Amino acid sequence: MATTKMLAVQKKLADLDAILQSLTAQFERATAEKICCQEEVTRTTQTIELANRLVKGLVSEKERWSQAIVQYEKQRETLCGDILVTSAFVSYMGYFTSQYREELLKNVWIPFLQSQKVSVPLTDGLDPVLVLTDDATIAAWYNQGLPNDRMSTENAAILTTSERWPLIIDPQQQGVKWIRKQFGPELKVVQLGQKRYLDVIERALACGDPVLIENLPEKIDPVLEPLLGKRTIKKGRYILLGGKECEYTSSFRLILHTKLANPHFPPELQAQTTLINFTVTPVGLEEQLLGQVVSKERPDLEALKMQLTTQQNHFKIELKRFEDDLLSHLSAACGNFLSDNSLVEQLENTKSMAAHIQCKVVEARENETKINEARELYRPAAERASLLFFIINDLSKINLMYQFSLKAFNSVFNKAMERAEWDEDVRTRVQTLTEAITYSVFLYTSQGLFERDKLTFLSHTAFQILLSQNLIDDQDFDFLLRFPVETSRVSAVPFLSPHSWGAIKTISTMEDFSGLNKDMESSQKRWRKIVESSSPENEKLPQDWKNKTSLQKLIILRALRPDRMTYALKKFVEDSMGTRYVETVRLEFEKLYEDSGPSTPMFFILSPGVDPLRDVEKLGLKLGFSIDQGTLHNVSLGQGQEEVAERVLTVASKEGHWVILQNVHLVARWLPSLDILLETAAVASHPSYRVFITGEPSHSSEQHVIPRGLLENAIKITNEPPSGMNPSLHAALNNFNQDTLDMCSREQEFNSMLFSLCFFHTCVTERRKFGPQGWNHTYPFSTGDLTISANVLFNYLEANTKSMQVPWEDLCYLFGEIMYGGHITDDWDRRLCKTYLQEFMHPRMFVAELFLCPGFLSPSFLDYSGYHRYIDEHLPCENPTLYGLHPNAELECLTVTSETLFKTLLELQPRDSSRGDEAAQSSEEKVLSIIDEVLEKVPDEYNMSEMMTKTADRSPYTLVCFQECERMNLLLAEIRRSLSELQLGLKGELTISSNMEALLSSLFSDSVPESWSRLAYPSTKTLTQWLSDLMASCHELDSWTQDFVLPAVVWISGLFNPQSFLTAVLQSIARKNQWPLDKMTLTVDVTKKMKDDFGHPPREGAYIHGLFMEGARWDVQSAVITEAVLRDLTPAMPVLYVRAVPAEEQELKNTYKCPVYRTKQRGSTYVSAFHLRTKQPPAKWVLAGVALLLSV
Repeated sequence: MATTKMLAVQKKLADLDAILQSLTAQFERATAEKICCQEEVTRTTQTIELANRLVKGLVSEKERWSQAIVQYEKQRETLCGDILVTSAFVSYMGYFTSQYREELLKNVWIPFLQSQKVSVPLTDGLDPVLVLTDDATIAAWYNQGLPNDRMSTENAAILTTSERWPLIIDPQQQGVKWIRKQFGPELKVVQLGQKRYLDVIERALACGDPVLIENLPEKIDPVLEPLLGKRTIKKGRYILLGGKECEYTSSFRLILHTKLANPHFPPELQAQTTLINFTVTPVGLEEQLLGQVVSKERPDLEALKMQLTTQQNHFKIELKRFEDDLLSHLSAACGNFLSDNSLVEQLENTKSMAAHIQCKVVEARENETKINEARELYRPAAERASLLFFIINDLSKINLMYQFSLKAFNSVFNKAMERAEWDEDVRTRVQTLTEAITYSVFLYTSQGLFERDKLTFLSHTAFQILLSQNLIDDQDFDFLLRFPVETSRVSAVPFLSPHSWGAIKTISTMEDFSGLNKDMESSQKRWRKIVESSSPENEKLPQDWKNKTSLQKLIILRALRPDRMTYALKKFVEDSMGTRYVETVRLEFEKLYEDSGPSTPMFFILSPGVDPLRDVEKLGLKLGFSIDQGTLHNVSLGQGQEEVAERVLTVASKEGHWVILQNVHLVARWLPSLDILLETAAVASHPSYRVFITGEPSHSSEQHVIPRGLLENAIKITNEPPSGMNPSLHAALNNFNQDTLDMCSREQEFNSMLFSLCFFHTCVTERRKFGPQGWNHTYPFSTGDLTISANVLFNYLEANTKSMQVPWEDLCYLFGEIMYGGHITDDWDRRLCKTYLQEFMHPRMFVAELFLCPGFLSPSFLDYSGYHRYIDEHLPCENPTLYGLHPNAELECLTVTSETLFKTLLELQPRDSSRGDEAAQSSEEKVLSIIDEVLEKVPDEYNMSEMMTKTADRSPYTLVCFQECERMNLLLAEIRRSLSELQLGLKGELTISSNMEALLSSLFSDSVPESWSRLAYPSTKTLTQWLSDLMASCHELDSWTQDFVLPAVVWISGLFNPQSFLTAVLQSIARKNQWPLDKMTLTVDVTKKMKDDFGHPPREGAYIHGLFMEGARWDVQSAVITEAVLRDLTPAMPVLYVRAVPAEEQELKNTYKCPVYRTKQRGSTYVSAFHLRTKQPPAKWVLAGVALLLSV
C-alpha cells in the first residue's frame, strides 16, 4: 500500500512537475513575448522619434527642395540652351574684355537664340559661371588669392572647365599666383628653354600631375605640338614628346601662360588652346589697392574684413559640404532608413550648422556693412591709383620702351603711402594720400621718359583725372583732341591765317561757341592783342568769352595760336594739378638706386652724347664696388660676349657684385635668355647683387627687340644731353682741353678754326630739333665726327707750316663730304652742310670779323677757359636765327610738336565708349557714320574707254590727264571697296581682318588710312582735310576732261604725279620748237596775279598754283624772295608761269635754287627745283631752309 501510495504520489508529483514545466514554459514564452513587445515598443518609439526628428529636420528643406524641384523642371526645359551658351562662353569668351563679354552675351548671343523661328529656351538672367560652378567653389578660389572681381571669376571658371589646354594672357602675373595656390605642390612649373624641361613634362604626363609652362613667347617650341593637339597614339595611352613615346594619364593637365600684353600667337595654337585674358581690370585693381590702403591706414579694419571674407567663404564651403553629405546619406540609404540613426544625426548637425552659420552670416553682414562704410572713405586713393596704373600702362603706345609692371607700381604705391604726411582727419589724410600717390607715380614714370613725351604723359594724366571726376566735358575734350576743322581759302580778319580762320568758323558751329567768328570780326582789336601776344595762354579772352572753362579756352587757343599749345597745356596742368608737376625735377642717381634690388635692375635708355655709366661707377666707388676690386663687372655686349655675361651674372648673384651690361640692343637673339637669366639669378641671390643695363630705343615697333619682362621689372632712366646752342657749344668744346689748343704750332689759326668747327658741329646737331626745315633726314652726327675733324685740321695746318697757307677748300671738302658728309644721303642736306662750312671756315675769323651768327663774332685768340667765358658772355639767347633760320621755324616746330601731342593723346584714349554719356556713340558707331558720310561723297570712277574715244589728241598734257584719271580710279575703287568691306565687318557679316582693324583705327583718329595713301600722294593732313582735297582734285579732273584743253591755271598740288606734268611742259615745248629734250630745262616766272585773274592757258608752258613758301616769303612788288612775316609760316605763292627753255638760256644770276616738296615732311616728297630771284645771297635762304611746298 505504501508503495502504491508512494507511486501515486510520485506520479502526482511528476504530473505537477509536468504542469509546472508547462506553466514555466508558458511563463517564459509570455515573458519573452513581453520582452519582445517591450523591445518592439522601444524600437517603434525610437523609430517614431527618429521619424519625427527626420520629418522635423526635413520639413524646412521641403519648401526649398520643392522649389528646387520646380526649378530643376524648368532647367530641364532650358538645359540644352543653357549648355549651348555656356559651352560657347567657355570656347570663345576667354580673350575678350569684361565689357565685351557682357555685350556679346546679353546683346548678341541670347537675343539671337531667342529670335529664331523656333526659339531656343534659355534661363532668365542666364549666368554661365553658375552653370559651370557654384558659390562654394568660387569662395574657395577667392581664399586661394583669385582677385575678387567678375572677370577673374569668369576666367577661373573657364580655366577649370575647358577641354582644351588653357593659354592665359597674364601681364600682371595675377592669374599665375592663383593657379599656383589652386593646384598646390603637385603643380610642376617650367619655362621653355629651361634645362631638361621636357623631362619634367614627361614625368607629369605619366603621373597625371598638372604642368604650368610660364612666360611663353609668341613662337612655341615645335616639340610640344603633339601635346598641344592631344595627339595620342596606341589607344590613347601615349603621346610623342621630343620623338619619344611618353605615357599619357588622363588626369594630366597643361596650363600655358604668357606675360605678353598683346601677343600674336599662330592661328593653329589659338585653335588648340582656350585663350583666357587675365589682364587686370580697373575695378579689380581698385579693390586690390583699396585693400592695401586700408591695410596700411587701418590694419585692424582690413584684418577684420579679411577674417570676415574668409569666414563667410568658409561657411559657404562647410554648408555645401554638409548638404552634400546629407544628400549622399539619403541617396545611399537602403531598406528602412528610419533605423539609420547617423543619418538623422547628420541632418540635425546640418540643421544646427546651417542655423549657426545663418546667425554668423547675419552678424558678419552687419559687421561687413560697417567695415565697408569705413573702408569707402579710403576709396578715392585706390581709385586714383588704379587710374594712374592704366595711364602709365598705356604709355607703351607712345614708345615700346615704356613698359611698367604691376609689381613695380605696387612698390611705388606703398612707398608713396609711407611718405604721405599724416593727419588725424580721415578725409584730409585721404586727400594727402591721393596727392602723394599721384606725385610719386609721376616722378617714377617721368624718370624713364624722353623729354618729348613728358608733356604728353602729364597732359594725359591731367585729362584722365578730370574726366574721372566729371570736371571737364566729354564732347569738348573729344573736339580738342580731334579738332576736325577745314581750312578756309581766305581769312575774314587780317591777323589770322586761312587755316586758323577755318578753325574758328568750325568752332563757331558748336553751341557753346556760337557767334565766336562774328565777335572776332567785330572786335578785331581785342582779339588781335591775344593772337599777337608773346604768351596768349596767359591772356584773358575778351568780353564774355573769358568765362569759358579752361578746356574751352584751350580749344580757342588751338585755333588762334597752335604754336603755343605746349605752353597752354603746361599751364592747364599747372592749374589743375599743381606747380610742382611742371617744374623740372631730376632725381639724384643715388636716390634712384635705393629703389633697385637683386630682382629690379636699372635700365638706362641711351641718348647720343651721354654716358650714364659715370654715375654708376661714381656711386660704386662710394659703396665699395669697382672694377679694380673685382666687385664691378662691365660687359660690353656684341662679338660673342653673351657667354661672358652669363658667367658674370651667375657669379655676381652669389657674391653680391654689380654687373653692367652695355648695349643690350646689339644682341637681340640673346635677350629672351637674358630675361630668364635675370629672373633666375635674382632668386636666393646676395642682397648686394645689382644689374645695370644700357640699350638704345628703337625707331619703330618693328625694330623693337628689348623683351617686355626685362623692361617691366627694371627701373628705367633716360639721360638726354641739354638742348640749345649754349650748352651744346660748351659740350662740343668739352671734347678738348688746353693741351689740345697748345699742341699746334700755328696756335692762333688752329684755335680760331677749332672754335668755328665746334660752332659748326653745334649748328648741325642742334638744327635737327627744327625737323624737316632743319634737315630733310635725321643724321647721327656725333662727337666722334668733331674730334676726327679736329685731328684732320691739326694735321693739315702742321703740313702747311712752311707756306703758312690754310687749305680752306680741302678742309671744307673733308669736313663736308667725308667726316660729316659721310652721314648725309640727301643732296639738299649736303648743300646745307657745305654752305655752313663756307660761312664758318673763312679767313675773316683771324681778324675777328666773322659773325658765326647774328650778334656773335668769332672770338679772337683765347685760352681754353676764355672760350667758355666768351660763350657765356657773348652768345645771344636761344633762337632760330643762331642757326640761320627764321623765327617762324621755331613756331613751326612748336606747332608740329603740339599737333603730334594731340594726335598721341587721341591714340591713348579708350575706344569702348564715351564716359557717362548715354547718347554718345561707341567708336564703331562713330566709324560707321564716317563710312556712310565718305561713301556718300566719293564720286563715281572715270570711264577711261569713253574718255579715250572722246578725243584723238595724245599730247603730253592729255596723257597726263589720262594718267591722273587712272590713278584716281584706283584710289576711288580702293576707298569704296575698303569702306564697304569694313561696313560689313562692323555689322558682323564679315570677319574683321588686320587691314580692316587698321582702317577702323585710322577713321576713328581722323587720319588717312595707309591703304589709301599708298595709292594717293604724300600728305600730312587729317582725313577730313584730305577728303576735301580729294573732292577738289576730282572737280579739277572733271573740268579738264570736259574738252581736254589745258586748264587756264593748273592746281599742281592736286595732281598724283606733279613731276609728270612738269615733264609734259618740257615735252610739249620741245615738240613745238623741235628742240632736243636733253638740252632743255624748266624756268619759272612768278607772276603778280592769283588764279582767278587768268582766263586761258599761255601759248607755251603752263600756269600753276597751289604752292606755298616755307622759311621766307615772296615779295610780289619787288618780285624777289624776302624775309618771312612773323607767324605767317607758309604764305601762298602767286600763280607761277612754268615753261621750258634751252639750258644755256636759263637765267641763273641772282637766283636761289629752291627745292619743291609735296609736304612739310620734305625728304622723299621732293618734286623739282625752281630758280627764284633774290637780292640776298642764296646762302641766306639755304641756311633758312627755304622751300616751296605743294601742301601745308
